Amino acid sequence: MDIATILGLVVGIGSVLAAFLMEGGHLSALIQLPAMILVIFGTFGAATVTTSVKQLVNLPNLMKIAFLEKQMDSPRLIDLLFDLSQKARKNGLLSLEKDIDAIHEPFLRKAIRLAIDGFETNKIREILEIEMAYIEERHKAGANFFMKLGGFSPTLGIIGTVLGLIHALGNMENSSNMASAIASAFIATLWGVALANLIYLPLSDKLKQKHQDEALYLEIITEGTISIAMGDNPRVIRMKLISFLLPDKRSEIVK
Repeated sequence: MDIATILGLVVGIGSVLAAFLMEGGHLSALIQLPAMILVIFGTFGAATVTTSVKQLVNLPNLMKIAFLEKQMDSPRLIDLLFDLSQKARKNGLLSLEKDIDAIHEPFLRKAIRLAIDGFETNKIREILEIEMAYIEERHKAGANFFMKLGGFSPTLGIIGTVLGLIHALGNMENSSNMASAIASAFIATLWGVALANLIYLPLSDKLKQKHQDEALYLEIITEGTISIAMGDNPRVIRMKLISFLLPDKRSEIVK
């Protein structure tokens, strides 16, 4: 599990609820079914218009990416590429054939396969960059979907509040319930703003951040594989790949 995502949501939502309770509010006052239906389903409906039903179907996968921590150990990857480069330099690229099945990362397996098959380095880079571009577009679509949810949600909340005020003002003859009706009308705005700023927009930024981490990981694979295909010195390859890492991560590389 991605602890940062879960902790952030718990702290963010918890702080709002704690402040509301400290002011003397009751959680039951926030549960307004009409407002929730309008804001939640209205927001998803508006966002779907801008994308497709396919994006909605893919929503569980996006949530899985946001809440689960994908193992991308860059120092370990560099050590693996260093070992492969040593084998290739000593015994030739074809000697890596027996290591293919032990590689679990699909992108790395594909890259090494291209090198073994004798593709020119510019073709290897072209093929891998095309796949990286496709991955980027797919990730960008997921992040943009949550960003759209964050944009529509407050507006739907305002619409819900306006509808609630229309209902309240249309029954002014019953003045005893006027204050309660007006207060209930603003629950829709609260839901719209809260969902946007505590869930939708943070998840959008989380998906963008995870894409940046994966893009760096794939870039290391690309540069490492091309260097192996070119027959570069293994130590030179390792030094080149280490430059992709932050200083605190470089100490994890096996010397």
